[in-house]
Amino acid sequence: MKELPGTLYTAEQIRLLDKAAIKDAGIPGFTLMKRAGRAVFVEIQKRWPDIKTLSVLCGGGNNGGDGFVVAALARQKGYAVQALYVGADDFAAQLRGEAREAWLWASSEGVRFQSFNADEPLVGDVIVDALLGTGLTGDVRGVFQQAIRAINRRVRPVIAIDIPSGLCSDTGKVLGVAVKSDVTVTFIGLKQGLFMHQAVEHVGELVFDALHIPESVYEQVSISAFRVGADDVLECLPARSRASHKGSFGHLLVIGGDHGMGGAAIMAAEAALFCGAGKVTLATRSEHITASLCRCPEVMVRGVEYGSDLLSLIAQADVIVFGPGLGQNAWADQLLQGIWNADLPTVVDADGLNILLKKGRFQHLSRKDWILTPHPGEAARLLEVDITMLQQDRISSARALQAASGGTVVLKGPGTLITDGDVMHLCSAGNPGMASGGMGDVLSGLIGALLAQKLSPVDAARIGVYAHSFAADLCAANTGERGLKATDLISYVRLILNGKV
Repeated sequence: MKELPGTLYTAEQIRLLDKAAIKDAGIPGFTLMKRAGRAVFVEIQKRWPDIKTLSVLCGGGNNGGDGFVVAALARQKGYAVQALYVGADDFAAQLRGEAREAWLWASSEGVRFQSFNADEPLVGDVIVDALLGTGLTGDVRGVFQQAIRAINRRVRPVIAIDIPSGLCSDTGKVLGVAVKSDVTVTFIGLKQGLFMHQAVEHVGELVFDALHIPESVYEQVSISAFRVGADDVLECLPARSRASHKGSFGHLLVIGGDHGMGGAAIMAAEAALFCGAGKVTLATRSEHITASLCRCPEVMVRGVEYGSDLLSLIAQADVIVFGPGLGQNAWADQLLQGIWNADLPTVVDADGLNILLKKGRFQHLSRKDWILTPHPGEAARLLEVDITMLQQDRISSARALQAASGGTVVLKGPGTLITDGDVMHLCSAGNPGMASGGMGDVLSGLIGALLAQKLSPVDAARIGVYAHSFAADLCAANTGERGLKATDLISYVRLILNGKV
C-alpha cells in the first residue's frame, strides 16, 4: 500500500485544488472523474479478484459521477452490475456537468441504472458507496438515509468513494448516519475529517490517489494541517554527538503522585529515562520513594510535602512535568504554587490541568513554553463547553485551547491534535487498546524527555504523541489491543526514537 501524504485539507481547500487542476493545469473535469473511478475499480480488482457482481449506489453529484465510472468499468470487464441511483424520479434529467457526462458514458457502455428501493436487496459481492461526497453539511435524510442503512446492514465488503457517505469531511462527525466502509479511496488531497472523531469507526483502510495532478497545483492552495510520521522523528532527533554526556540531554523534574496514585508519577519518570532524558528527578509523596527505587533506580526520587520543598529541585532542573497522579487537594495546590514562578518549560497533564482550572490559573496562563495535554473531558472543562460540542469540531477546539493558554496544546483522542497557534499537527496512529489507565502519564514523561533534549515545545509534543501512539500500534500488532498496559509502550517508544522501527 502506498504511503499516505503528510498534508491534510478542508473540503473548501480540496475544492480549490480541484478547480486549479481543471483551470490552471488544463485537466478536464471528466478526465479527473474517470481517473477517480478507475482508481476505485483497480482497488476492487486488487482486493477481491474473484468477485463477479458489484452493487454501485450513486447520488447526483460528482461523487455519484465517480460511481457511474466504476459501474461502466465493471460492465466492460464482464461484471454483473447492480447500478442504483438515489434521488428523484427525474434523476438523470437533473444531472449536470461531469456527472452527466459520466452517466451518459456509463449508459453507452451498457450499464442499466435503476432507482434505489429499500425493499430490494443489494446483491453485489462488493458494494460501492458513491452516494454523498465532501459537500455534505447537514444531516442525511430521506432516501439517502435509507440507502446508507441498507449498505450498513450488508455483510459483504463496502468500498467508499472519496469519503464514506454521511461523514463531515472537515470534522469527522457523523451527520445523522454514515456508511461503515471496509476501504475508502480518497482523491487529490487527504480530507482532515477522515482521521478524527467518529470517522475512525467508518473509514476502514484508507487509500489515496492524487489523480496525477501536478505539484504546481498544490503550491497554489494552503494546507490545513500536517500528519506526524516517522520522517518527523528522524528530522527532530538526529544522531547524538560522540562527545555527549548526560548533561547534554537535560534534567527533567516530574512532580506528582499523591496518596494512592504514586504509580502515575513513577511511570512518567521511567518513560522519560527510556526516551533519552539525561537525568530524571521525581518529586512525590515520601511513601512512594521505595516503590520508585525498586521500579527504576536510575530515577532520583525526593519526598516533598510543601511547595517550598520544590525550590532546590527546580533550581537543578531544565524541564518540569507537572500533574501525573497529583490529585486536587491542598498538597496539589502547594506544589502548583511551588512551580508557578519557575521559568522552565513545563508539561501539564491530568490533575495538573484540573488544579489549574480549580485555582483559576488557567485563565492567566499565557506561557509559551508550557505544554497542556488534556483528554476531551479535561479540555471541555478548561473551555467550559459540553464535551459533545468540543468533539464535533476538534480542530476549532484545539485552536481555542491554545488561544487561551498561549502555549502548545495536545488535544488527545481519535486523531490527536497538536498546535502552538501557528501550525496544526495531527497524529493518525494509535488504537483502542490505549483506552487504559496510565497512558497519559507515560506520554507526559515522553514529551518532557524530548523537551529536556532541547526540542521546541511543539516538536516535543508532536514527536512524543506520534512515538507514543505508534508504539501502541506495534504492541497491538504483537499481542492485541485488549489488555494493553501503559508500560508496555515504553520499550517500543525507545526503538521508535532511535529509528529502529
